[in-house]
Amino acid sequence: MNIKVRNSLIYVFGALSGLLFGYDTGVISGAILFIEKQMNLNSWQQGWIVSSVLLGAVLGAAIIGPMSDKYGRKKLILLSSLIFFVGALGSAFSPEFWTLMLSRIVLGIAVGASSALIPTYLAELSPAEKRGSMSSLFQLMVMSGILLAYITNYSFSGLYSGWRIMLGFAAIPAAILFLGALILPESPRFLVKDGRLDEAKEVLIQMNKNNQSIVKKELIQIKKQAEIKSGGIKELFGNFVRPALIIGFGLAVFQQVMGCNTVLYYAPTIFTNVGFGVQAALLAHIGIGIFNVIITAIAVAIMDKIDRKKMLIYGAIGMGVSLIIMSVSMKFSNGSFTASIICVIALTIYIAFFSATWGPVMWVMIGEVFPLNIRGLGNSFSSVINWASNMVVSLTFPTLLDYFGTGSLFIGYGIICFVAIWFVKSKVFETRNRSLEEIEATLRARSGENDKQNLCI
Repeated sequence: MNIKVRNSLIYVFGALSGLLFGYDTGVISGAILFIEKQMNLNSWQQGWIVSSVLLGAVLGAAIIGPMSDKYGRKKLILLSSLIFFVGALGSAFSPEFWTLMLSRIVLGIAVGASSALIPTYLAELSPAEKRGSMSSLFQLMVMSGILLAYITNYSFSGLYSGWRIMLGFAAIPAAILFLGALILPESPRFLVKDGRLDEAKEVLIQMNKNNQSIVKKELIQIKKQAEIKSGGIKELFGNFVRPALIIGFGLAVFQQVMGCNTVLYYAPTIFTNVGFGVQAALLAHIGIGIFNVIITAIAVAIMDKIDRKKMLIYGAIGMGVSLIIMSVSMKFSNGSFTASIICVIALTIYIAFFSATWGPVMWVMIGEVFPLNIRGLGNSFSSVINWASNMVVSLTFPTLLDYFGTGSLFIGYGIICFVAIWFVKSKVFETRNRSLEEIEATLRARSGENDKQNLCI
């Protein structure tokens, strides 16, 4: 097997936990339609079954992410695959509400761990000119996992206990992830921090296709940054890291409060509310999932050709306009076939804009902006904020939907999209085509530690 193929496998297996991430968060959108009836769940319980995985994700991101700075990225990826496996089987065999909710929390721990680990791991492995595309493979896997969940939902929707197969199916890719992770190299940045310079050099040679000049330059930069003492909470909230902290916090919150995951989790519910039958809603969901994966694949291909800030700004515009159109069509969807179709088209366009921009770019950037000595902690912090925001939005969505109705609720999400544009323009600096060490120099310049650095804004 040549180096190119081996590198491809490394990137694929490195991002594979994204498939489980997407599957385990997406499968509940169809399964909840059947769990609700068999377990006689009220709206509060439905919200918790959907959102319990998000509570676990907060815990996983908070605990597992910082551990990667101490024990390495690879070991924690292996651990998360085992947690995925246990949580999937526990969900499939749950006899009642509380056991199912607990199993979903366990799953969430693995989901949160993956969100904190993988963007950092892929960013640290990838050459600067490919880092955006390689890091966004994680999001492509997430969307592929969501599509797989949609297909599984539809395939087993005719069985009385089909929801158990839907939830338990995730154990298969979890086992594949564990086996695949065994061949993964450790992050060269972590290896340097751990004093294993020869191993780090070998990984850099492989990932940079034996380009000795690039390897020598990167190794010098990494060694210089690694000499800085590992930081903690004090350093995370210090002046030096503050610009990265603002970016990580803001992107993590806005990605969720623009309504992306309410659409992904509750799309079948939305479809049934505008007049679709259950089977038609699940089938339409598959169509959206296929379109979603295609758009995300395109985003991966262009990630290193378009500035991150431009992608975020144009994405927010497209999402905001789509949500407003969807909201208006929902107000007239009762009994109107045309309005229902417009609603579905607007929803599809909304997801496409999200998948091409805010979906991958947020995860890419939080893997880039934090300095090496607290990169795991910083990525973990951003992931915790992202999952906490996700949980709040998803948990409150059924109640808000009952109170405001679909037409009014999504207008609010649309307005937030336009607020996000202001945030990106004023608070986010560009990271495309810059090494992680150059990005760290930008942070020092912004904090006044090195006023002679040129900023790329």
